[in-house]
Amino acid sequence: MSSSSPVLPMNSMGNERVDQRTCLICGDRATGLHYGIISCEGCKGFFKRSICNKRVYRCSRDKNCVMSRKQRNRCQYCRLLKCLQMGMNRKAIREDGMPGGRNKSIGPVQISEEEIERIMSGQEFEGEANMSWSNNGDSDHSSPGNGVSESNQPSPVSTPSSSRSVELNGFAALRDQYIGTPVSTHYQYLPHLFSYSAHSALLPAQPRSLDPQSHSLINQLVSAEDLEPLSTPMLIEDGYKVTQAELFALLCRLADELLFRQIAWIKKLPFFCELSIKDYTCLLSSTWQELILLSSLTVYSKQIFGDLADVTSKYSPSDDELHRFSEEGMEVMERLIYLFRKFNQLKVSNEEYACMKAINFLNQDIRGLTNASQLEQLNKRYWYVCQDFTEYKYPHQPNRFPDLMMCLPEIRYIAGKMVNVPLEQLPLLFKAVLHSCKTSVSKE
Repeated sequence: MSSSSPVLPMNSMGNERVDQRTCLICGDRATGLHYGIISCEGCKGFFKRSICNKRVYRCSRDKNCVMSRKQRNRCQYCRLLKCLQMGMNRKAIREDGMPGGRNKSIGPVQISEEEIERIMSGQEFEGEANMSWSNNGDSDHSSPGNGVSESNQPSPVSTPSSSRSVELNGFAALRDQYIGTPVSTHYQYLPHLFSYSAHSALLPAQPRSLDPQSHSLINQLVSAEDLEPLSTPMLIEDGYKVTQAELFALLCRLADELLFRQIAWIKKLPFFCELSIKDYTCLLSSTWQELILLSSLTVYSKQIFGDLADVTSKYSPSDDELHRFSEEGMEVMERLIYLFRKFNQLKVSNEEYACMKAINFLNQDIRGLTNASQLEQLNKRYWYVCQDFTEYKYPHQPNRFPDLMMCLPEIRYIAGKMVNVPLEQLPLLFKAVLHSCKTSVSKE
């Protein structure tokens, strides 16, 4: 018998059932009673972070996203909503945020739909937030990428906490604090991304300069990028008919080159030496598909939606392939086409791309990290750098920054979905996506 296996008495059926219980939120293996209900370590930690940091999330779909072990990070809004609906008790969390519950005897609680809505919208925390802003300048912010990802998802954006916007001068000072100095461990509130966006949109664009710290950090990120054209050959003679196997082999070669570039990129990052080997390995293994997708839709898009599209146009799927194309493949196709059009409309600059990529990579919610708080602080820093740059470079596009950040959860979601598309369907998926995107561009 393995030394790691618990020895159960023959009559200990009750204990055995407890060991086999599943999390009431996502169905993963439960580790015990947490904040009043049976749940796993992942959902326990997510609930605690959400409540302690008074985070406000948004669902980009219909607020009924599937919660499972693999899907739970796709949408933080729906995950927190289910935590509350299943009875997770906020009063069981210690006020000081330290490990351990406040009272082990506190059980689950049933709260009204109205109270749930107040928590989800942030109204429950407004009074406390106002007091905090009057007392200190610290804040907390969860990046768009925050959800996402033990196995990675982009969850519909995980946004900064307070549901009220803050005056612009106060926000700028707060942003400067994160860019130029180490982040205080006592941060708690940050103006809500959408509230801030709506507030700033009402103000006339003002000429401004780029913060020197932002300029330096962005230059470091861009210099870490390999922006040279992809070297994988993608030229096909006229009249040549590409087979499914040939197209699949080409897609694999492209993926290999793109992945190699991501590995080289990580080693050039300005904060690379600050990360432990375990953490950057964990981050890469969890986000590499998202990084490849983001780069394909932005800095390498001319080749992907040009040269590769020409190759896929010479591939004719069989009737059998067409009939076997899955519903999952259809969803990925539709979302990829939408995302391409969004990026094509935004015309993302190299600087914005570099920031988005860093923000997506620095995902503190991935399982197995040794220093999540360090990653959260780095994430905040580049969040503000990106916002500073977009406001400086595009003063007449006040919604540009939130538009960019909203793309990250979608990228994570699509990357997670693509894993489930059967390999033999990828050639047809790419042909359909690239054909539709190329056609839409030619009509503009």
